[in-house]
Amino acid sequence: MSHIVLVRHGQANTAARDEGGYDRLSPLGHQQAGWLGAHFRQRGDVFAHVWTGTLRRHVETADGIAAETPGPITRDERLNELEYFTLSQLLAEQHGITLPSDREGFVEHLPCLFRHWQEGKLEGAPERFDHFEARVRDVLEDISALPGRSLVVTSGGLIGMAMRLTLGLDMTAFSHVCLSIQNTSVSAWLPMGGKLALTQFNALPHLDTPDRLFAQTHI
Repeated sequence: MSHIVLVRHGQANTAARDEGGYDRLSPLGHQQAGWLGAHFRQRGDVFAHVWTGTLRRHVETADGIAAETPGPITRDERLNELEYFTLSQLLAEQHGITLPSDREGFVEHLPCLFRHWQEGKLEGAPERFDHFEARVRDVLEDISALPGRSLVVTSGGLIGMAMRLTLGLDMTAFSHVCLSIQNTSVSAWLPMGGKLALTQFNALPHLDTPDRLFAQTHI
């Protein structure tokens, strides 16, 4: 039986304002990944397959988890994050809507950004919204066809899209789900009736103790 576990990468470079600058784990991000790996080992979790995107923060998180697997790790660019900073720059240049500096601003900014992207109003976007949606659907279908448990290390936007595809979320709900996904959180799906059924979302079992609450981060 197939079982898919999606993990968001550890905390990255929160001071960055571009794709390249963001794409590396902070010291806390490395610690989060290590704690999650220890949690999996304590539970005796063994994964038949491990997948990651090709971004540095995905690879570093998977290395920190160091999950037991009988085969090689599959790195698939379909698991890469949407280019948020690039899209935000286009939104600012073409529509005068600038990147916010606080969390409340992001709550309003992300749905606005996604609507412009979905409606094709960001000229020069690195990919279309429907392409992002399709590649997430395709890679999840490929992974769900594999027997056994699969660990997938990816990003918040991709996990949010998996939630949108599973639950039929509208753009505002999709955006809010993306904002809620925490670093190294665990979400899980089971194939059921030819579709994926959500069994767990945004869990932090490895950080749910008083001495680790400080390590529960969104950005």
